[in-house]
Amino acid sequence: MVATPQLEMRVSLEAFEQFIALPENANRDFEFIEGKIVEVVSNNFSSKIGGLFLIKIGVHVLASDLGDVTGADGGYMVMGERYIPDVGFISRAKQPEPCYLAYNPLPPDLVIEVLSPTNDEEEIRIKIVNYLLAGAVVWLVDPFKKYVQVFVPNQSPQTLGIDGVLDGGSVLPGFKLAVKDIFGAAA
Repeated sequence: MVATPQLEMRVSLEAFEQFIALPENANRDFEFIEGKIVEVVSNNFSSKIGGLFLIKIGVHVLASDLGDVTGADGGYMVMGERYIPDVGFISRAKQPEPCYLAYNPLPPDLVIEVLSPTNDEEEIRIKIVNYLLAGAVVWLVDPFKKYVQVFVPNQSPQTLGIDGVLDGGSVLPGFKLAVKDIFGAAA
């Protein structure tokens, strides 16, 4: 990948959109976080964990016709920024028709962010705050320490270890997933 100075400096949203439209960026994913262009780079293990969540949630959402689930290429506009979570869910009630844009103009209802060694802690913190301000529930997954932090708007965060159970609550009614089922499958 070619490094570019534009990735290090703050730019406008218009400059971000021009940058991602360049032909050399066609097969790359970028987020726009506090005026910075951030290339989304993962690793196979973190991607595998995200894929397991995508499968588990996707099966539930399809069976119940609750809405749409996106993977690590599905972008969202959140509080004026552009994010690409590892997994996103948007309810049919919020968005009756599928979105065909690179960055959905509506924020997701549920976001799963799987940490990788290249993540910047400050950028993750900013994203969590903005997701919560937009009304989204966030599951922050640490695949190396094997826990999930659950952030719900207007509630204290909750940390679930290997023996915890994720509950979809009002966002994903009827969905439950043992944390060990994700980390055990990824071993």
